[in-house]
Amino acid sequence: MIKNTFFTLLMFCLLTLSAQVKAANSIVLLGDSLSASYGMQQNEGWVSLLNQTLNEQNAPFMITNASISGETTAGGLSRLPGILSKEKVDYLLIELGGNDGLRGFPPKLIKNNLLQIIRLAKEKDIPVAIMNIRIPPNYGPRYNQLFTDTFTQVAEQENIPLLQFFMEEIATNPKLMQADGIHPNQAAQPLIVEVMHKQLNQLLLKKSK
Repeated sequence: MIKNTFFTLLMFCLLTLSAQVKAANSIVLLGDSLSASYGMQQNEGWVSLLNQTLNEQNAPFMITNASISGETTAGGLSRLPGILSKEKVDYLLIELGGNDGLRGFPPKLIKNNLLQIIRLAKEKDIPVAIMNIRIPPNYGPRYNQLFTDTFTQVAEQENIPLLQFFMEEIATNPKLMQADGIHPNQAAQPLIVEVMHKQLNQLLLKKSK
């Protein structure tokens, strides 16, 4: 009886410790349709697939997906206070700006929204990283350059990591894109997992130093 009780308590402690380790770092992803499994089931999207891999590897971090289709930087800014009040946030990853660019929003407005998002997180001592978003070239070289420069400027100004856009190589391959030419299809999701797995591992490694 005593042995059984001890074994039960031991298993409970181990399971609790395991759960704590897995939940030690929660990366909240504030993104748009590219991360919200647009055009497919949630469990087919790259975030879900990456979380499965991280769980299998007993990784010290998991992703909380706060992405919604159609989201803009303004929308992310308005939602962030509520997210920060409800979620455990050890790291904030911003994947926003694409919809702003597709709608031709002024780069200065995009930059201002991103800066406010970052500063809201920093006020709570939450480290932030931002993704280097790209848009199709048909918006003209001047707008495209101003748009692209926005993310570099924000990262430099706030001294935060600038991550490679996971769509850079995928967007040029029609076999990996949905019919709209904007969103990655199901075949592209494992490739995005590879890119993001590597980047997030590096990100957490730098944070721990």
